Amino acid sequence: MADLIYQKIINELKKEIDAGKFPDMKLPDERSLAENYDVSRSSIKRALSNMSEQGIIFKKRGSGTFINPLYLKQDSYFNYSGRNLGITDSFNTNGQKPGVKVLSFDVIRPDEELRDNLFLKKGEFVYSFKRLRLLDDVPFMIETGYIPIKLAPELSEQIASDSIFNYVESELGKEVNKTYLTISAMPSDEEGQKLLNLKTNEPVGLMEGIFFLNDGTPFEFSTMKLHYKYFKYDSFVDLDK
Repeated sequence: MADLIYQKIINELKKEIDAGKFPDMKLPDERSLAENYDVSRSSIKRALSNMSEQGIIFKKRGSGTFINPLYLKQDSYFNYSGRNLGITDSFNTNGQKPGVKVLSFDVIRPDEELRDNLFLKKGEFVYSFKRLRLLDDVPFMIETGYIPIKLAPELSEQIASDSIFNYVESELGKEVNKTYLTISAMPSDEEGQKLLNLKTNEPVGLMEGIFFLNDGTPFEFSTMKLHYKYFKYDSFVDLDK
């Protein structure tokens, strides 16, 4: 599935920033960027707004747009901020090729706890899926998710093999932009040891939470087990909003 235009702009700008193309730490103005990428200024505005929310850049009134120097120093793998909170857009791959392997994809009747988490009524069903995330074909995360069928009735195993949140944005016209997430660590279980190639004495990072659509609707309940080497988290907080 092709990336949205503004996401392509973000990817290209991040590559140029990482390559040191802007030694003075200042980005060109919006008109110059639009001409350079041959896109509309609205696409540039959206890309820059998204990057600002992620803490990659900041705007200084009257002076222009600058690169956050702390972004260049960060070595964490996760940066959960911005509009799209999917792993595809929030995980720093460090040049490695990302991949997704769908381990299971089913339709189930949720138990009471899952109904409460997703604000569902009795009789409503959910997609249940498990995915293995990889970098250069090396597994680093086991992701188990539950999505109400009524919110994405056309969801399929094929879509689940890519970015579900990008599908929601491009095909359903909605955004997954809020989450309540708990982060912890625990001893690895048999599944983690088998799929993430962990030893019995090695732990996993655990992220569990609810992801919400931009209208406040709970969209997914997800549990993510990470290889401990990738359990580095980075966040940007803006208290002005």
